[in-house]
Amino acid sequence: MIEAIVIILVVLAVLAIAAAGASVRVLREYERAVVFRLGRLVDQRGPGLVMLVPTIDRMVRVSLRTVTLTVPPQEIITKDNVPARVTAVTYYRVVDPNNAVTQVESYDRATLQIAQTTLRSVLGGADLDTLLSERDRLNDELQHVIDAQTEPWGIKVTTVEIKDVEIPQSMQHAIARQAEAERERRAKIINAEGEFQAAAKLADAADVIGRNPTTLQLRYLQTLREIGANQNSTVVFPMPIDLVRPVLDAIGKGNTAAVEDHGTEAPPSLNAGSGGALAAGAVEADKRVANGAEQVPEPADSGPEPPTRGSV
Repeated sequence: MIEAIVIILVVLAVLAIAAAGASVRVLREYERAVVFRLGRLVDQRGPGLVMLVPTIDRMVRVSLRTVTLTVPPQEIITKDNVPARVTAVTYYRVVDPNNAVTQVESYDRATLQIAQTTLRSVLGGADLDTLLSERDRLNDELQHVIDAQTEPWGIKVTTVEIKDVEIPQSMQHAIARQAEAERERRAKIINAEGEFQAAAKLADAADVIGRNPTTLQLRYLQTLREIGANQNSTVVFPMPIDLVRPVLDAIGKGNTAAVEDHGTEAPPSLNAGSGGALAAGAVEADKRVANGAEQVPEPADSGPEPPTRGSV
């Protein structure tokens, strides 16, 4: 009889220990407990030691730490009909454990799906240049849209970042050519601006030099010195056309006067060499024509006229 009582007591003790172990939970600092009692939601508990009623209460652990959610690559078509492959990452955390458990079946999977659909819809409404150059604005827009969808679930989306944008190889070549053309345009503009400024400075320098002719002579000597510094065998001697033109005009007037004057001898420059002989002959021919001295020669007498038919 005593042995039976001892056995019963031992069994009761084991059951009590098992019930105590099943009713006691220890939660970490970043965890919260969502307790259901007979299927009804009670206040969340934790962190620390949590007591549950055995076989009556049921607990669901919820972590409050930030979760890194990698969005799989999404195939999109931009607003300007360019296909692209975009990958992104989303950071979220649970702010209301009760809603995270009761409002959605699996908040992590639901957040992933809403992130994928939002990524395709938002980036599909932007053109390629915006997608490549305005990522900060697109990240903020994605974060606001996804957070507005997950707020009823007790989920707070803190950050959405576009990781990579892949475009076709042909489009990459087109973008490279566009960038190269843009660089060439800037280089030409800078070169033109430099030439314009240099021309303005040269005009100012010419105004200063024009006030004093000695300055031009000094500039000429400086140029000769710069040429000689290179140990060249050729010496450049610039001659202003204004100095040479009077000499050329005087020579031209002298030749014209010699041709028009029929009574004077041609200048030595015309008589020298074959060129002078030709010029003298031309002058002499003009004199004969003018005086009427040149006559057309009559045909020579070829003898008596032959007799006509019928003469004796």
